[in-house]
Amino acid sequence: MELHELAPVKGSVKEAKRKGRGPGTGNGKTGGRGHKGQKARSGGGVRIGFEGGQMPLARRIPKRGFNNIFAKPLESLNVSALEKFENGAVVGAEELMAAGLLSKCRYGVKILGNGELTKKLTVRASAFSASAKEKIEAAGGKVEVV
Repeated sequence: MELHELAPVKGSVKEAKRKGRGPGTGNGKTGGRGHKGQKARSGGGVRIGFEGGQMPLARRIPKRGFNNIFAKPLESLNVSALEKFENGAVVGAEELMAAGLLSKCRYGVKILGNGELTKKLTVRASAFSASAKEKIEAAGGKVEVV
């Protein structure tokens, strides 16, 4: 296959509807915009969230607390999930994803202390809860903050 032979799948590309081209088209005269009004004008329309001057929903609902828009949320994983690995293994984000314990890991992993660990593992993660750190070290493993 050559570049000049590439073409979209038959039926996947539709031709655009031509507005305002006579009554026979079904979109003649007003071009599907109805009669008059703000949305019928060129450049007309309202911004997202505008409710005709009524106080918008986003402003009517009370706000509580602080939402950090720059937060980098960590994926969380319990100590019990680490039982899947063999004794003496080095466990990091890549290994966790390969084992199917994590589907995504954008900013890092935090290991939480729910469950028990019997294997000696070297665990590399962005953060550890105090109980998780305690359990990993009690099993003879090592904790490495990456």
